Amino acid sequence: MRVLEIIERKRDGKELTTDEIEFFIRAYTRDEIPDYQAAAWLMAVYLRGMSRRETVDLTMAMARSGEILSLKDVLPISVDKHSSGGVGDKTSLIALPMVAACGVPVAKMSGRGLGFTGGTVDKLESISGYRVSLSVDEFKDIARKHGIVLCGQSANLAPADGKLYALRDATATVNSLPLIASSIMSKKIAAGADAIVLDVKVGLGAFMTDLEQARQLARLMVQIGQSVGKRTVAVISDMNQPLGAAVGNALEVREAIECLHDRAPRDLREHCIAIAGQMLLLARHSEGNAPEHALAEYMAESAETLRNGSAFAKFLEVVAAHGGDVRQVDDPSLLPSARLVEVLPAPRSGYVEQLNALDVGLAAVELGAGRERKGDPIDHAVGILVHKKVGEYVTAGEPIFTLHANDEGRLARAKARLARAVIYSDTPTPRLPTFYDVLTGAESDS
Repeated sequence: MRVLEIIERKRDGKELTTDEIEFFIRAYTRDEIPDYQAAAWLMAVYLRGMSRRETVDLTMAMARSGEILSLKDVLPISVDKHSSGGVGDKTSLIALPMVAACGVPVAKMSGRGLGFTGGTVDKLESISGYRVSLSVDEFKDIARKHGIVLCGQSANLAPADGKLYALRDATATVNSLPLIASSIMSKKIAAGADAIVLDVKVGLGAFMTDLEQARQLARLMVQIGQSVGKRTVAVISDMNQPLGAAVGNALEVREAIECLHDRAPRDLREHCIAIAGQMLLLARHSEGNAPEHALAEYMAESAETLRNGSAFAKFLEVVAAHGGDVRQVDDPSLLPSARLVEVLPAPRSGYVEQLNALDVGLAAVELGAGRERKGDPIDHAVGILVHKKVGEYVTAGEPIFTLHANDEGRLARAKARLARAVIYSDTPTPRLPTFYDVLTGAESDS
């Protein structure tokens, strides 16, 4: 096959064959195709799109570019979740221990944050000693012994995606549904889970700002999962405002621990219970075979793990298994703390009409909680606490944000950005929904 012909065919809007896609991804992974030709191919895909079959083929080609894990030798079934990225999203730290406490194994590899979206691995590294880099044998051993493992993405899984993602970022081709869907699903498939819950964020602080576009992405990813025999469901959740109150790594770990003690903001608790319920449903029932009230029962079962302390105990267990300092979990005041703490008061009274999650996320990056480029160092101690949400009333002078910083200049820049993050109204504003939609395999085919 000739690389130029593959680029030309996609440029002209033609459908690539399975063999052509497999050849292109395999050759690019082996450095046999230069970046300039791969960039041309990405732009052709961005402009011309891909059929469902092409997208499935691309997903599997990227998954097969490295090792594909099988957990069958250590777990009877494993369930995973993925978030498309947001601000204040510490769901994995809460929902996964809840599910494991219900007796369903969870084996998850997570990523680092980039830009305004936080990364689970960065949050976990707020805990002293927590090992996020595991060999495959270690990953499997912790999963087998504890029924839960939570670590960083292995470099051996879907290496083609890593190469292509970096090139997409540099060629303005990130925002392509087939490329986004295949990137996410190739890593999930390579990680070996039998069932996958996809948390697709939509709103000001998400990569998808349009609800219909988020539905299209969710539907496509569910179709990919179903096509390769994975039980898959997608929920579409709000990211117009941060999830919970804390934004920043150690601050989010503290809030996750509070939630595991059944003390958390309403939206965060509701979100985690729903995600955990969906994970239990997928793990325990094949497509279409769940009783009518099963999801409600599994959500209630998940909520009970917060009340009875079993989810917190499971979080302690996984932290210890990864070498983390459990004293910091028992006493979150031992987690990294910032030198400067400053309250930003509301400039006027009124109802919060908008709390721009993107501005809050970028303010956290200004403080050093996130990174603008891969490899940038982060400060685990810094971040923001959000004291009011959309629909709530605030009085002039009342705290609206608390900033945790270690640098005066960064603090000033973050304050300036947060000053425009909130829009106030004199009339009552409805609260934002936690979820907008749920897409199952049957619905995604319609």
